[in-house]
Amino acid sequence: MPVKKALLVTTVSGFVPQFEMNNVRLLQELGYEVHYASNYETPSYGEDNHRLDGTGIVRHQIDFVRSPFRIANLKVYRQLCGLMRRERFDLVHCHTPMGSVMARYAAHATHTGPVIYTAHGFHFFQGAPLMNWLCYYPMERFLSRYTDRLICINQEDYQRAKKSFHARKVSHIPGEGIDLTRVSASSEKAEGVRQALGLPKDGILILSVGELIERKNYETALRTIANLRVRDVRYVVCGHGRLDEYLKGLATGLGVADRISFLGYREDIMDIYASADLFLFPSTQEGLPMALLEAMASGLPIVCSDIRGNRDLMGEEERTSGALKYCAGGIMVRNSKDADGFAKAIREMLAHHERWERYGEANRMRSREFALDRVEEKMRNIYREC
Repeated sequence: MPVKKALLVTTVSGFVPQFEMNNVRLLQELGYEVHYASNYETPSYGEDNHRLDGTGIVRHQIDFVRSPFRIANLKVYRQLCGLMRRERFDLVHCHTPMGSVMARYAAHATHTGPVIYTAHGFHFFQGAPLMNWLCYYPMERFLSRYTDRLICINQEDYQRAKKSFHARKVSHIPGEGIDLTRVSASSEKAEGVRQALGLPKDGILILSVGELIERKNYETALRTIANLRVRDVRYVVCGHGRLDEYLKGLATGLGVADRISFLGYREDIMDIYASADLFLFPSTQEGLPMALLEAMASGLPIVCSDIRGNRDLMGEEERTSGALKYCAGGIMVRNSKDADGFAKAIREMLAHHERWERYGEANRMRSREFALDRVEEKMRNIYREC
């Protein structure tokens, strides 16, 4: 009996081990041999591809580029078409903008399918630059014709896709799902993190987690820390990316380098969440951010930007006051570029320690709605239907 084959496609090779290993396991349980097409020369969420070792995944190098305007995309298209003709896949599940664009064109040309596309946050959204709408919206709308199942992970994208796109079926899944059993770092490990940072016993650790790229908006975060002028506050950033040197230089220029620790990509991230007092998340664009969800599950009070994805996680605001929106688990800042607004929100948090436990418990309870078992059930049904 022929082996069923499923192909996962992403632009950069760190995406599957970071976010999609649960779907890999589901496919393998359903009897699929899982293949993974990506550019292994551009790993993300780590320095190499070691997390794929021992997973049973068959790897295929595709020379993906991030820009839709590069002539190199013709080579990518030919590589994907050749792979699909050679392996005769029974299912294609694509992620990331260029990975999904090229995979759907190739699948259509080679009559490969069915094709599932998980949109981890469209580049067009309420408040997005006009160029994003002019470039990405027509492309996604057209390619939805080549999509058997379009999965959206936040409500704004889901409602737009249902109304305007042509996929055979559109589904809403609450992100990749968080494994709540991982949120169990010991207090000993958490205290060790604080000691390694040289933080005083009564010092405040403010944490951000995510790639050092433009949309994570760390420049605003650094300006926020500069605006705080509060003693015994250490700001810790976990992640790496192309803005690493720029941000370190900016911290020096703002005179706050001694209050900021750039820890790079960390595989012990749950221990670091456990060591923190407050989570700062000023992103300008998100789908449904796992970092924010992990912080909520860890019981941290939140200060974040008021954007798509963040709103899905934080829930309805309880009240609005000027630049700030108050939620059960923290404060959202209406303008993601407003460093003064973020500083005001943090100062208010620091002035009201008595609220932190209530915020943290609200966030723990909210995170259960995005638990892995709930997402697993929905994804298993989608794979079976397809």
